[in-house]
Amino acid sequence: MEESRTRTEAPLEATDERVLLTGFLDFQRDTLDWKCSRLADGQLRTHAVPSSNATLLGLLRHLALVERFWFREVWAGERFEAEMYARTDDPDEEWNDLDSDTGVAAYERWRAEIVSSRAVVAGTEDLGAVFTRADTGERVSARWILIHMVEEYARHNGHADLLRESVDGEVGE
Repeated sequence: MEESRTRTEAPLEATDERVLLTGFLDFQRDTLDWKCSRLADGQLRTHAVPSSNATLLGLLRHLALVERFWFREVWAGERFEAEMYARTDDPDEEWNDLDSDTGVAAYERWRAEIVSSRAVVAGTEDLGAVFTRADTGERVSARWILIHMVEEYARHNGHADLLRESVDGEVGE
């Protein structure tokens, strides 16, 4: 796996809401990047907690799926003929069907979804814009999606901390 790029720091003095929200989201994305970097494919697949199906590879796959769902499907209204992970009928396929993927491919897919997500956000002036989820009919604002994504990454980065430490002993904030 490639070297992690420099982690974006959260914008301490930002007064603009968009800069603050996207800055915190990029900080969280870069944290996952850091936790997954410099590991071989087998290390990304390591089930470090026996009672869990979580792996760093699964996290990359899951967060690519989450990026696509919230930014492209809900926010931008894109429709896809097939789901990103739909080879099997397992609803947790992104966590469980690891043999069908590689660390490099999952990493590239996740990074590509981030690029798409950033473009969607940049194309929307009003963070109060409201979108309807096609799957539930629930309505959510752009602002809510950004905050939710910071929360989603922060929670999973806690998992990534423990997984990475179990894989090779690397620790860090």
